[in-house]
Amino acid sequence: MKRQIKIIAFFTSIAIYIISCSREDAYKSKYESGGAIIYSGKMDSVKVFSGRNRVKITGLFFSDPNIVKYRVFSNSRRDSVEVAIKRSAGVDTARLFINNLQEGTQSFEIRTYDAAGNSSVPVFVTASVYGDNYQNSLVNRGVVDASLQSNGSARITWADVSSDAGVLNMEIKYTDNSSLAHDTIIPSVAVGQTTSLPAIKVGTVFSYKTAFLPNATAIDTFYTVFQTHSVKADVTSVYLSNCGPDFKGQLGSDGRFGTLNAPWVTNAGAMNKGSGTYGGYQHAGWQSTGVITWETWGNTPVVDGRIYQPTSSPLPAGSYTVSFTYYSEVQQNSSFYFVAAAGGSGIPSLSNLSSALGYAALFNGANIGATSPNVTETKSFNFTLSTPQVVSLGILGNIVGSGNPGSYFEIRNIYLVQN
Repeated sequence: MKRQIKIIAFFTSIAIYIISCSREDAYKSKYESGGAIIYSGKMDSVKVFSGRNRVKITGLFFSDPNIVKYRVFSNSRRDSVEVAIKRSAGVDTARLFINNLQEGTQSFEIRTYDAAGNSSVPVFVTASVYGDNYQNSLVNRGVVDASLQSNGSARITWADVSSDAGVLNMEIKYTDNSSLAHDTIIPSVAVGQTTSLPAIKVGTVFSYKTAFLPNATAIDTFYTVFQTHSVKADVTSVYLSNCGPDFKGQLGSDGRFGTLNAPWVTNAGAMNKGSGTYGGYQHAGWQSTGVITWETWGNTPVVDGRIYQPTSSPLPAGSYTVSFTYYSEVQQNSSFYFVAAAGGSGIPSLSNLSSALGYAALFNGANIGATSPNVTETKSFNFTLSTPQVVSLGILGNIVGSGNPGSYFEIRNIYLVQN
């Protein structure tokens, strides 16, 4: 029995040996020449650079003068690009762009080949590929403030950004006081960045776009679209005139009250002095400078009084603030407003006040038949234009006449600020 087991084990060993030799011979026949596996020299120092639906691959050839080509596989080896090369006596450089890649993380396999078709060991690299999704995620760098300075420049204060946000620069276009167009690129600083636009034309806007680099070595830059931004500036002198602090007008027969000079327009309801021949202006007595005013002492009411002026040219689209300083002892049975209205034909009556672009109610808290309480204050309101247009600014009032004392107010200055 033991002899039979030994004989079986002997023949089993012979069978295993024969099978092993057969597989090894097949492997050598397929992969070896002269008894050794032959590999071509691989690409060294391989780098891959991200781009827009593409990458750039670079590498070096230090050894193996027999290399005649290399191939880069992508898309799980379903796609490949083959490049023929001719080796020099020194170090050669490979540079290859692979286009039409899907956005996301992509893997690449690189092999070299000699004339006999022998392949190198593979080199594997990965890279992020950027496309529409990344593009659509970009927004222009924020502007914290853009204001006109005393030297005539515009000072832009940029919102801080993270150092890894990829903001490369901002391209800015604007027009100066000589109507010369400027187009400049400002390199980005992540924190505390400001930019000066010298001699910007008052009342105009600047436009800008932001450039992004997805990562530090990316080969493609992405851009937002240009958007406009206004410069906060006092544009009163650009679009209005005779706005204080010393208003000009023509005095009437009483030597104290009168009518404002053009471009102010005063309607009949506002002329409550001189038997309805003048009104709305004062420059006499204790008032050392000209002011817009209504006084109803002595039964001289203001009925649908309107004093306004249109802007000298269309205001650009954007946001505006009207501010003014005034004194009021107008009584509670009266009302008056500072109003901004679209167009150059004037401001609406009280019944159509809702049609105005914007307005502010002035103080009318004095007791009936008294001059108190009263107030001196600076007030403001905002309005927005979606398209350029002429705007009328002015005072609207219905102020009851009530003997002595009556109601009284004065506007001392007016400012128009483009935000």
